[in-house]
Amino acid sequence: MLRVHFTDADLARTRLAPAPDPLFEIAATLHRLQSRRGRWAYAGWYRAARLQLREAGLERALQSVLMPLYPRAAYFPDFLTPVTAVEGLEAGLESVLATPPRRVVAELDLLDRVAGAPRYAGQLAGRKGRVEFVGMLRAYFDAVVVPHQEQLRARIDAERALRSRGFLDGGVEGMLAGLGPMLRWRPPVLEVAYPRQAADRDLYLHGRGLTLVPSHFNWGEPVAFADPGLPPVIWYSLLHEPAPRAPDESDPERPLTNLLGRARAVALRAAAGGATTGEIARAAGISASAASRHATVLRDAGLITTVRNGPAVLHTLTPAGASVLRASLGAPR
Repeated sequence: MLRVHFTDADLARTRLAPAPDPLFEIAATLHRLQSRRGRWAYAGWYRAARLQLREAGLERALQSVLMPLYPRAAYFPDFLTPVTAVEGLEAGLESVLATPPRRVVAELDLLDRVAGAPRYAGQLAGRKGRVEFVGMLRAYFDAVVVPHQEQLRARIDAERALRSRGFLDGGVEGMLAGLGPMLRWRPPVLEVAYPRQAADRDLYLHGRGLTLVPSHFNWGEPVAFADPGLPPVIWYSLLHEPAPRAPDESDPERPLTNLLGRARAVALRAAAGGATTGEIARAAGISASAASRHATVLRDAGLITTVRNGPAVLHTLTPAGASVLRASLGAPR
């Protein structure tokens, strides 16, 4: 277990990342390729990724460089997932390039002791080797993450809407209290589930605050930097549930046809700001069960996404849903 110790100053400086972290999603997808854990949640992505990697000519780099540098183990180098990556892929890659060689060597030595470093690792201490490596990361990202960026963004937006509700109801502590099931807030400590092979440890924030980064491709335990001197970050998994009932593929227009009607229009507008099933029911003047059915139709049509938070669920727009709503609001009457 990782125990993160907060002061009042840390609570004031704690934040939720505004967007997916592209370099951590690279790491998480590499872990998905190395493990069958949670494969059911990424089955479609897994099949597509294998094909895309083959078409991009990245299979050799995947086996000889990328997977060995990001092993599904208790440790992989901290410099591969700099906190600046929450500002975008290029910002993160620039940080990788700017990492002091002494730190790169030290972290690769630790990787070698824990899981074994690939032969290529020694080249990363030099600028030329890292430039080549960054090119691999960019090509890998384009092949297996970019095709799914809309889904990533929709899920992160839904998570932010959910955590914002916790913040509005109970401040930062209310947000922290709702992060479960692998993060438990016991004031003033956040207990973080860690892999069984990792030793228990304590992280004292000392007024630096904490950046929380939800991850679509991470599965299971949250991840933090091994070096306590780095800016405190925790990447945690979004919850995955079995896919909803698939729409009738024999009639591809059926989901959109089902959207017609006042109640669903109200539900779509309500989801723009994040709404529970009960709130949709009150806005549309219908029963909770009817609101749930309308939400299911919207979800099957790809216009909203649903996130579970204990006994309740929160519905938010997908990029497609937002486009439909914008188009309807801009249409002449």
